[in-house]
Amino acid sequence: MLEENNPSLLLDDVQRILRIFTSNFPVFVAKDKIKYAYKLARETIVSETSIHVDRITRKKTCGICLDEDINADQMFSVDKCRHRFCSECVKRYIEVRLLERSVLRCPHHRCKSKLSFGRCDHLLTAKLREMLEKRIKEDSIAVTERIYCPNPRCSALMSETEMLKSTKKSGVRRCCVQCIEPFCIHCKVPWHDNMSCDDYKRLHSDEPTTDDAKLKALANQKRWRQCGKCQHMIELSKGCVRVRCRCGHGFCYQCGAERCTHGHAFPRPPPPPPRPLPPGFWLHILSGVFGIVILVGTVLFICMQGRLIG
Repeated sequence: MLEENNPSLLLDDVQRILRIFTSNFPVFVAKDKIKYAYKLARETIVSETSIHVDRITRKKTCGICLDEDINADQMFSVDKCRHRFCSECVKRYIEVRLLERSVLRCPHHRCKSKLSFGRCDHLLTAKLREMLEKRIKEDSIAVTERIYCPNPRCSALMSETEMLKSTKKSGVRRCCVQCIEPFCIHCKVPWHDNMSCDDYKRLHSDEPTTDDAKLKALANQKRWRQCGKCQHMIELSKGCVRVRCRCGHGFCYQCGAERCTHGHAFPRPPPPPPRPLPPGFWLHILSGVFGIVILVGTVLFICMQGRLIG
């Protein structure tokens, strides 16, 4: 029976139906068709509700941890390839890839689909979100165009082309877009007032400052390595010794070589130990050789007998 005596329930049903559709427009129906139309609408609500509940309660299998008892609403789906993993595994996967400075791709084996920032945002902590935003900004700037603020308390990333276009002034003096500290865009060092770039290099090439000496001592103590391209210090906490600096330069963390020939970056596994010989191995070999000798002798004897008869 149509809920004519309870307009609030009828209005609630109408609002629930409207939320299901993306668009709607009124259509006049005959009086005898109202109950039939209302019945179809109620069946639609029940059907959509049961489908939604079924999707939530249905168990899924994570492609990383292989857990088969995960609710569908706890799964993460990659946009392009639709590979699915549990949210906790994806969160840890993103953290490891960001620390390794690797491309965020689908965790599925050999899948090249990339993870978008908007799709992963709800899984990230504030620290991971900041790391990913910096990573996206770095990827948007070519390696040869990247400039990092020399102020150790800032280290903001900038584009050399944008820095040169940002002001009409000629010269190499620029200011960081974040800390506003001046620096030399040619030397990539804090601004050397009343001194040319060549004079600055000559002055600091032979006699390191006290801060440089302290930094070098700290680097030796912490086992840091210096990038051979941009001269920034790098610390490896764990993982493969083949590292890549934020400037894009890759090298071996142990020996510093760009192409390591000592097996540090890609160590070869030790050869397997020799398998022990089975019991009676040599006896089996001797018996085989003896059998071959007898066979050859028999063939020669038959040949000789044939010649004598002929």
